[in-house]
Amino acid sequence: MSLPDDTLPPPMREPIGVPPVVAPEHATLLAQLARDFLRERRLERRWRTVFRLFWLLLAALLVYSLWLQSHHVTPSAEPHTALVEVRGEIAADSEASAELLLAALKDAFKDDAAQAVVLRINSPGGSPVQAGIVYDEIKRLKKLYDKPVYAVVEEMCASGAYYIAAAADEIFVDKASVVGSIGVLMDGFGYTGLMDKLGVERRLLTAGENKGMLDPFSPLVPRQRAYAQAMLDQIHQQFIAVVREGRGKRLKETPDLFSGLFWNGEQAVKLGLADHYGNLDYVAREVVKAEDIIDYTPKDNVAERLAKRFGASIGAGAVKALKEIAPIR
Repeated sequence: MSLPDDTLPPPMREPIGVPPVVAPEHATLLAQLARDFLRERRLERRWRTVFRLFWLLLAALLVYSLWLQSHHVTPSAEPHTALVEVRGEIAADSEASAELLLAALKDAFKDDAAQAVVLRINSPGGSPVQAGIVYDEIKRLKKLYDKPVYAVVEEMCASGAYYIAAAADEIFVDKASVVGSIGVLMDGFGYTGLMDKLGVERRLLTAGENKGMLDPFSPLVPRQRAYAQAMLDQIHQQFIAVVREGRGKRLKETPDLFSGLFWNGEQAVKLGLADHYGNLDYVAREVVKAEDIIDYTPKDNVAERLAKRFGASIGAGAVKALKEIAPIR
């Protein structure tokens, strides 16, 4: 059965492909709403970026201020004992580097209220260059400011650390402290035997017959070995001269004194490598006569670590924030 055309129901939806008809007033309203929405989003993004930059800047200023506090000691008007710590390996990038120790020593000597400078040492030694720089600076500052210097040994004062301690007027130790090791070493490994077993051939090209000297993958040439040994002997003699200059007639020289051996504190006093027993508090109280102790040593503290960390993260955060700002017109 079919119905006449005039009785068919109207279509329920628009034909496919034909856009809906929107009244002009409605189109204007929709356009206005879209513009308002985009404006609010842009404003929101601007403020979010501004707040991010603000907090990054605030954090950077906070870390920087803490870093300044940790690296600069405010001079005290009260008489006190100035402390400089020599801890760990003496090396260019360590807490016992010449750069950090020299800065601390200069601040300590310049402070008129500092009655004396005490080096508290707990170090196995390290670079003879770094130790020599510190030694020479201590001698210079002592002469310039006419201020006594004492070394207080805790667990260990060996090799390059004793090089530095020799600049002190007196050295205090514990009976069980490890003191000495007046010697120089150069260490390494040789892999030629292992390479032969594995069938590995070393191919080393140099311009200069000694450029590959002490290469661990090449046989040790006797002439080059003798050259390196002569250099070590020369540095050793420099070390010995420094100890003799610093300790003077107090040294009881024996065949083993400069052999690289080390001794406990009791033996060190008998040999003249140290003068007395005592710790930092004892020296400040009984020797310097200034019980208040101010530490002049720069510290790699929490603020320092945060500064290093923020140094990278702030830059990354700023770049990210700028990228978010860039598309905004």
